[in-house]
Order: sequence, then C-alpha cells, then structure tokens
Amino acid sequence: MDEALAMVAFQIISAVGAARSCYIEAIQFAKLSDFAKSEQSIKDGDEAFLEGHKSHAELIQQEAAGEGKGITLLLLHAEDQLMSAEGFKIVALEFIDVYKKFEDIK
Repeated sequence: MDEALAMVAFQIISAVGAARSCYIEAIQFAKLSDFAKSEQSIKDGDEAFLEGHKSHAELIQQEAAGEGKGITLLLLHAEDQLMSAEGFKIVALEFIDVYKKFEDIK
C-alpha cells in the first residue's frame, strides 16, 4: 500500500471519528438540557469533519487528475467513517430538536 495514501486515510479516519464523537456528545448535552454546550459540540464536530472532508476532497481531486492510487480496504474504511459521521450529525440535530421541544413542554 502506498504510504502517502495510508496517511491520508488515517487523517480522514481520525478527523471524522473526532467529529462523530462530538455529535454524540452534543446529544448527551441536549439530554441534560445544556443546549449551549450541545451547540458548541456540533460546531466542534463540524470543524473536525471539515478536516476529514478536505483530505477526502484532495484524494478525489488527485483521482480526477489521473493520479489515483487505487482503492484499499483502509481507504474504504475511511470513506465509511466519513459517511457515518455525516449521518451521526443528522441524527444528532434531530435529537437536539426533540430535546428542545421536551424542554419547552416542561
């Protein structure tokens, strides 16, 4: 496996893993009705996700320029983690909205 490709894959996995953790943390803060911390966790997650997305976009640009290095299981895992983090954000935002509505009912 190309060492540079492996490094990029690990960068993606690390960044989007941190993002996913932030999104989960945002739900936990919302559950405690701490919506300021919940919002901050979403922002922190978005920053981490952006790092992973940038690394991913660089790989796409390289491939579009004919400089692709092939598909590896590690790269597939990075792609999966990126999509998982994106899905977690959507779910987190929905949970936060629900917790806010519960707070309004109290």
